[in-house]
Amino acid sequence: MTPASLLADASWVRARVDGAAKLYGPAPANVLGTIWWYSLSSVLVAPTLESLAADVLDPSLDAVELDLTPDGRFLGARSLRPLRGPLGPAFAASLGTAITTIASVTSANPRALGAIATDSIANRLLWASAPERAEEIVASIGLGLPRPRYVTVGRTLAVKRVSCCLIYEAGNPKCVSCPRQKPEEREARLRAALG
Repeated sequence: MTPASLLADASWVRARVDGAAKLYGPAPANVLGTIWWYSLSSVLVAPTLESLAADVLDPSLDAVELDLTPDGRFLGARSLRPLRGPLGPAFAASLGTAITTIASVTSANPRALGAIATDSIANRLLWASAPERAEEIVASIGLGLPRPRYVTVGRTLAVKRVSCCLIYEAGNPKCVSCPRQKPEEREARLRAALG
């Protein structure tokens, strides 16, 4: 396990983002930083959001450990202690530190990284059957995060993303739910994926 506190270490983040080119393809640092944050942010928020129905776990970077493969993929995370104070400020500190470090190392847009954090929170809460908590939790974090959104596709609730991971700028296809495609194309792809 890797301490999440390393997300405050610019050298460590730079090495991980440089390694992301092997996973996603060659691209400018800001693109790789955005893609890397897209996969990391969902894992980083998971332990706390999955524990909302019980003893809430602390999202602080010094409380979280990341499970990384040798090639840099994120398999999961765990928090080592219960939350001792309000959730919003704890998330603001951890997400704010990670976003600031990634933006400084890669020149990725901090607002775009914040939007990715919003979508990660919205997705994790959807998977935890608590999407109604998304707006309140994101608002409590601050950091200028955009409001989370959901959309019903057929009979299935899905996140209406406010962020783009930029994976297509590394030579890969756009995600099914990518907001950078025509709305009718996104809806058709979502319908096909969600069946």
